Amino acid sequence: MSRVCDVCGRGSQVGNKVSHSQVKTLRKYMINLQAKKIEGKSRKVCTKCIKTMAK
Repeated sequence: MSRVCDVCGRGSQVGNKVSHSQVKTLRKYMINLQAKKIEGKSRKVCTKCIKTMAK
């Protein structure tokens, strides 16, 4: 299962996890996806898109 928004195409980002001793290791920032019914179909939509569609 890919963690990509079906509406805007946004996915995960890569950044650094920084420990107390300032050692940097790569980590992934996962997108907040929710299952939402749009036009009768269930889709994976990010919360940013849900907020925009509510306006």
